[in-house]
Amino acid sequence: MTNRIAICLGLILLLALTIDVVYNGTDHLLFLGKKLFELIEWMAFWR
Repeated sequence: MTNRIAICLGLILLLALTIDVVYNGTDHLLFLGKKLFELIEWMAFWR
């Protein structure tokens, strides 16, 4: 992956996150963050 592609993908993710927060608030992001942490812990167990 080139630097240009990485920067474009990062900007797209940042823009999508910003739009999501503006229209939906931040409550669901906390829920998804907790679930992501649980998934990472579960995957680390199987490593």
